[in-house]
Amino acid sequence: MASKKRRSVTGILLLDKPAGLSSNKVLQRVKWLYQARKAGHTGSLDPLATGLLPLCFGDATKVSGFLLDADKRYVVRARAGMTTNTADAEGEILRTREVGDLTAERIEAELADFRGAIQQVPPMYSALKHQGQRLYKLAREGKEVERAPRDVTIHELRLLGVEREHFELEVHCSKGTYVRSLVEDLGEALGCGAHVEALRRTALGPFARPAMVSLAQVEAAAEQGEEALDALLIPMEQALVQWPEVRLSNEVAHYLLQGQPVWVPQAPAGGWVRLFAEGERFLGMGHMLSDGRVAPKRLLAQA
Repeated sequence: MASKKRRSVTGILLLDKPAGLSSNKVLQRVKWLYQARKAGHTGSLDPLATGLLPLCFGDATKVSGFLLDADKRYVVRARAGMTTNTADAEGEILRTREVGDLTAERIEAELADFRGAIQQVPPMYSALKHQGQRLYKLAREGKEVERAPRDVTIHELRLLGVEREHFELEVHCSKGTYVRSLVEDLGEALGCGAHVEALRRTALGPFARPAMVSLAQVEAAAEQGEEALDALLIPMEQALVQWPEVRLSNEVAHYLLQGQPVWVPQAPAGGWVRLFAEGERFLGMGHMLSDGRVAPKRLLAQA
């Protein structure tokens, strides 16, 4: 690009992450292409994984935490009869076992135990920390530490197909769910072990059927200039469409932008809301108080 000066850009890029790159490496590449001052992603995908990785720029980083907490959907292809130290195809093989007759009926019989509220032990190859160190760094040093089980929810778990020792699942899960651990635990329930061969995130929170942008498309847009790059972004408020909206006159919005809670006629009951002024001007996020006022919480800098 002609200019190396970092610029202020706000919006969300619904990136289709390619396989073979870490989420952070993809983020840094796209941030450089945009020459953006500020950017962050909304929850890592393993290097092996592909699919939806929302990247937030500028003020949009204020919604990244809400996307981190959102439910996700994945399609995963698993290989039965083999376990690895990473629970996916990138790891070293730890054990191989006879698979036997792997039928849809055999798998379906075990899936019921993995639906609903379950507990998972996080894998050693994860970004969680133990005494200030990432677990994956300890794992690479050959160390293993005890990990407390975590409560997660599997809203939907559907078998898509079986082919010899391979099977494919669709998973709709809560935040904090490790699909690698799910597949590994299912493999143990089947008595033959299993690991992830391929993983794709297809949805995240409000982005149920997203039109994703490939890294190649971003690189091509960068050749055309800033206008083409910015055309790939969506407004940050699209990450919050599940929240009620509160519309304020410009006069009332003035006081809200000074940090003051303001009264809202026919206010929605409690919780987070999207704030708009006249002319569809998005102000940011607020929280409804019990007395019918809305308190500003995370406002846009340009508001």
